[in-house]
Amino acid sequence: MGAAVLLIVSACSPSPSAQPPPANQAPTNAPANTAIAPTAAPALSAQSIDQAQPGPPAPNPPPTAAKAPAAPSAPLIRAEVLLDRAGVSPGVIDGKPGSNARRAIAAYQSRSGLPATGDLDAQTWADLVRDARPAMQTYAITPADVAGPFAPDVGENFVKLAALPDGPLYASPLEALAERFHMSQDLLRALNPGVDFGKAGTTILVAAPGAPVFSKGDVTQIVVSKSKDEVSAFGADGKLLAVYPATVGSTERPSPHGLHKVVGVSENPNYVYDPAKLHWGPRSHGKLTIKPGPKGPVGVVWIALNAPSYGIHGSPDPNLIGKTASHGCVRLTNWDARALASGVKPGTPVQFER
Repeated sequence: MGAAVLLIVSACSPSPSAQPPPANQAPTNAPANTAIAPTAAPALSAQSIDQAQPGPPAPNPPPTAAKAPAAPSAPLIRAEVLLDRAGVSPGVIDGKPGSNARRAIAAYQSRSGLPATGDLDAQTWADLVRDARPAMQTYAITPADVAGPFAPDVGENFVKLAALPDGPLYASPLEALAERFHMSQDLLRALNPGVDFGKAGTTILVAAPGAPVFSKGDVTQIVVSKSKDEVSAFGADGKLLAVYPATVGSTERPSPHGLHKVVGVSENPNYVYDPAKLHWGPRSHGKLTIKPGPKGPVGVVWIALNAPSYGIHGSPDPNLIGKTASHGCVRLTNWDARALASGVKPGTPVQFER
């Protein structure tokens, strides 16, 4: 996979009308009484997370009860780290019950020959914690971490993104560090209360993910599931190598159907918005070129498909993966997109399923 920068005229962008479901909302096809129990410890620490055990299923609140925001759960933080290492990505590690966590648990169970309930039950937990390595680690913030450059967060306003002189970069050391360790910014703050993330030399507590990275050609087939909001990577022997949460198309502009193939991979691509080819966005501003950056419309990597202007790519906001619509393309977190891109080559088949 080369580091060449491509100019991409893409159909990809999140639908502005789509709203993410609440973070603690289970999939609509899951029984309400099987929600993952928060079981939050009084204070999060490396010890409380690495020694965490899952609790019983959370009871259903009365219909009229106010729903307090879910607190990070030590067992779920540990489980999400172990799922990430096992190649079954939960997306952002946040320690909160939600659809991506349930789907990742179900995918792990299916791959392991367990009942695919999506529940963090005793059998699944016992299988996960065979990886006995610590789920947490310490990290010393470096001068490079705080030096930037950084850029203001302008959302996904293409006009403002195109005007950024250095491109759509992280807005702060906090954001960059959270993404490096596959975490939500909220969890990073919760693990390090009162810490100044802009101070070099500060030691912080972070997740210790280890998502598999492949050699070129290891991934011999990609399956995109629209109903599950998932991308699965398979090896030459049909073995399931990895599963990633994804944002797949939208009602107004669905993703392609059937069998396609990878035609190329570009790291840190430019993004071109061309109103002559696309029928949405700030058309009155004409063609816009957005420089490379992790907060750009396609994130840090673009896996081009033979369906014109469609691809599998990274995302400027990992928290929205699996929770909003896109203009036809397949969005992954930046780290999941990098991992998948490391294993594909031109000609890798991509099957789109309902």
